Amino acid sequence: MTHSAEVGWQLDGIDMFGTFTTPDAGGPHPAVVMVAGSGPTDRDWTSPLLPGDNGSAVLLAEYLAAAGIASLRYDKRASGPHVAENIPKIAGRMSMQSHLDELVAAVRVLAAQHNIDSARIVGLGNSEGCLHVLHYASSAQDLPFAGLVLTAPPGRSVGAVLLTQLRTQIGSLPDGEELFPLVEQAAARYSAGEPMDADPRLPEGVRGVLASFETPVNLPFARELWNEDATAALASVAVPTLVLIGRSDAQVDAELDGGPLQSAASGMPNVTFAFPEHANHVLKEDLRSPEERAAAPGSGYNEPGTRLDPEALGAILSWLRDVVG
Repeated sequence: MTHSAEVGWQLDGIDMFGTFTTPDAGGPHPAVVMVAGSGPTDRDWTSPLLPGDNGSAVLLAEYLAAAGIASLRYDKRASGPHVAENIPKIAGRMSMQSHLDELVAAVRVLAAQHNIDSARIVGLGNSEGCLHVLHYASSAQDLPFAGLVLTAPPGRSVGAVLLTQLRTQIGSLPDGEELFPLVEQAAARYSAGEPMDADPRLPEGVRGVLASFETPVNLPFARELWNEDATAALASVAVPTLVLIGRSDAQVDAELDGGPLQSAASGMPNVTFAFPEHANHVLKEDLRSPEERAAAPGSGYNEPGTRLDPEALGAILSWLRDVVG
């Protein structure tokens, strides 16, 4: 049996909320703090931009609790049901540091819960969340992580990862080869500190993705994020770390991102890699062909009936048993 309850705390005068899931008996338990991916992705790893509410973080929390491991998953201040009231308070103030501050506060809340072993807390990030977990692990903290699980971390700059995603998206269009240089030109302007000024010939969805990096409410965070990748921080991490990238991931690539991460971790026995064949970006099982995934990259994330990929789940649970018991 497992138990889940909402917990709340304040950070810089803003209410934050999360879900604490734990085995019903025993303890003190090891624990995992989960950090969601980019944009409006909430504590459950669902998003208003994608259909369905069958979030991977909910499923993962239940499996962890069944294995004797507690967890806390939380809404970032710019996601979840309170985002409308929070945005005016944080507009233009979001940064990599503000995301780290959120994680620091969440770890403190988790460590203060009943029957939690604060010496056995693991940071688990997904996608952009991996960067925040790595920033925590590579800085001095009162409650250091006992280990890290990095799922779908970018091994290239976020800007480079985005360009790969957009190339795949535009490549399915009849005039895709002609349009993609327009994306590259907008990205080059942004990298140079100029407005993207996306060409109106680009599809509306592509222009929307590019424009999201210029929304005033997201700055300066978006410009910091554009140049971030996980390689430098990974090379400085001393605790046991699992890096997991699914080969059915339509956003982060097992070779293009996994390769640089493996190079960064060369000679580091504390870092383990796993590349489950059918895991997608949010650890769900995806048996579609690469062409089908390219045509609908977000399909299968949160829809009813989707399940965690068994190989990915097994790798995470086995690694956690070895590291925190």
